[in-house]
Amino acid sequence: MVKAKAFLKRFYVGLVFFLLYSPILVMIVCSFNSSKARTVWGGFTFDWYLQLFRDGAVLEAVRTSLLLTASAALIATALGTLACLGMAAMGKQSQGVLISITNIPMLNADIVTGIAVMLLFVRFMNLGYTSMLIAHVTLCIPYIILNVMPKLRQTNTSIYEAALDLGATPVYAFIKVVLPDLMPAIFSGFLLAFTISLDDFIITYFTKGAGINTISTMLYQEVRRGINPEMYAMSTLLFLAILLILFAANRISETQEEKGA
Repeated sequence: MVKAKAFLKRFYVGLVFFLLYSPILVMIVCSFNSSKARTVWGGFTFDWYLQLFRDGAVLEAVRTSLLLTASAALIATALGTLACLGMAAMGKQSQGVLISITNIPMLNADIVTGIAVMLLFVRFMNLGYTSMLIAHVTLCIPYIILNVMPKLRQTNTSIYEAALDLGATPVYAFIKVVLPDLMPAIFSGFLLAFTISLDDFIITYFTKGAGINTISTMLYQEVRRGINPEMYAMSTLLFLAILLILFAANRISETQEEKGA
């Protein structure tokens, strides 16, 4: 009976991971298929990867996406962390109200947010890279607050106050005492914001200007006329890059915990 339960648990976990990663595995296999037909294996090839690096339009979309995503994640991380510090200085009732307001964009439908920011930008500015950046920062800030605020509540304020009593300035005490404790949560929030911004399509579609393409909008255009296998190659490289970043982040976190212990 115990062995049967253990088998069912392992089978269930294996099934979940199969459903999660089998589509990605199919995409990776298709990126090495010499045939454009997804259901026909034409032989192993690297041609789609070579064509990817020769396609100027795709490379420009990748460059725009990475620049937009990194900029939005960095700005949102800074603003979200500062917002957490401001909310921490408030009373519990005010914190609860602000946290509830912060959760609204995460629960709101992307189509509503996309149309709303588009109408705002059309009224006051031209659509382009700047409008996309502001929209992505707005999208990412709640996720930073969601990651940093719980960690900030767990920090020991007496250590910060002791640093002030010993003559440290508030800025110096924050950088040397509080910030190191918050760094895991800040880095986690940055990675989450980076992923959400890179993955977003609806808000990008409504706020981008003419002639500007990101990975998501280019994939949407490809779907309408038939996906080029170069997109499989590009998606495979992005998946592997994010996988390496996650492994590196986990390894760094484990190393820091071992040093702290």
